Amino acid sequence: MADTTARTFPEDFVWGAATASYQIEGAADEGGRTPSIWDTFSRTPGKVLNGETGDVADDHYHRWAEDLEHIKNLGLDAYRFSISWSRVQPHGSGPLNPEGVAFYSNLVDALLEAGIKPVATLYHWDLPQELEDAGGWPARETAERFGEYARLMAETLGDRVHTWTTLNEPWCSAFLGYGSGAHAPGRKEGPAALAAAHHLNLGHGLAARAIRSVLGDDARVSITLNIHVVRPHDTQSAADREAARRIDAVGNGVFLGPLLEGAYPENLLADTASLTDWSFVQDGDLETIHVPLTNLGVNYYDTNIVKAFDGEGTPEMADGHKVTDATPWTGCEDVEFPAKPGPHTAMGWGIDPTGMTELLARLTDRYPGLPLVITENGAAFADTVSEDGRVHDDMRVAYLHDHIDAVGQAMDAGADVRGYFAWSLLDNFEWAWGYDRRFGIIRVDYDTLERTWKDSAFWYRTLVTTKQLPPVAPIDYAGR
Repeated sequence: MADTTARTFPEDFVWGAATASYQIEGAADEGGRTPSIWDTFSRTPGKVLNGETGDVADDHYHRWAEDLEHIKNLGLDAYRFSISWSRVQPHGSGPLNPEGVAFYSNLVDALLEAGIKPVATLYHWDLPQELEDAGGWPARETAERFGEYARLMAETLGDRVHTWTTLNEPWCSAFLGYGSGAHAPGRKEGPAALAAAHHLNLGHGLAARAIRSVLGDDARVSITLNIHVVRPHDTQSAADREAARRIDAVGNGVFLGPLLEGAYPENLLADTASLTDWSFVQDGDLETIHVPLTNLGVNYYDTNIVKAFDGEGTPEMADGHKVTDATPWTGCEDVEFPAKPGPHTAMGWGIDPTGMTELLARLTDRYPGLPLVITENGAAFADTVSEDGRVHDDMRVAYLHDHIDAVGQAMDAGADVRGYFAWSLLDNFEWAWGYDRRFGIIRVDYDTLERTWKDSAFWYRTLVTTKQLPPVAPIDYAGR
């Protein structure tokens, strides 16, 4: 491990932590909230590990004031949270629900009173079930409803929100939700996944324009993408390099192209021509989608290694996602993902900070002048409470240290990175893995809901308050 104890970050660099509504709030049937696709999915036998749901989760809905004290004590500059669409607009259309709106309004006011920037994500995967019943994201009307929802929230919360993030990881919504079925709503329809991707893009454009129509052109609008770092298994193999290109197209180009360049990549259209004619892209859509961003949110956890499948046996699918009998990589059924060498997190994801630096450098080269924010980065490990009552999560501390240093290296090379949000503030409902995987820097006892700072929280507080990367003890990941 390199000696980076002297690395410092700019005074105006924003340090935060992130959460998502369905993963922490609970109160699934309270305050006028109606079911989302994740309520339906998690309550369906066999969809989530151990049959667990987000019905209670961390009970943040009732304990938000307690959680705010943790945010304040960590010294964070900003808090990234998501709004439950079905809590504030229970039918996905029509008037807002005052009780649901009040929950977020009170949270925002309390953050501002504490000097903490509220960063609100309008959509973190929890589509109102009524909209899914009407067609979900493969249907154009969902994008239109999302634009209207964004307008109403901008009118309600206004400029009290520091930054509006339209969507979190739309790739997961489209391709895990409608392609592989690993996530809600659990559909396995490749063409529908591509239509969903477009309508998520369109929804972003409509929402961004609606927010600025209410708050003015200077309103801070962003989107968060999980941009894949894709590497060929054999760099000398033309087939493996082509496999990497195709995964890059359906993993990254499907969003980066229309969002930042105003067009879908021609190679993506060609790769998927046998599945769809892309007729769901209507005149004017690309202009609507291509709206200026205040910054681009970047979520980074892992890298991908790919190779061309030779047709022998069953292709490996160690892509970091829950495996089903369908692929999320629409149009790339003949591409496989070999297992990556260790070390790994509890998610089975490789620990590779170089991917963070590579990704930020690539974005900077391709989109010069676009500010970047790390909106999620973190790791799940098998945390245990020691006899002293503490959680000595030295592997997570080392993970954070090395990845934040990787951000610093990218900044040294010219990347305009404005902030970093640790995932996650709290242990929480980890989607299809239920409560088995813990990402939080604060432990949640799911029996008592008691919050306990892990060592990583104390370490992160030192970083946040000093702007200097604290040292860590060398970790033998493989031996732990």
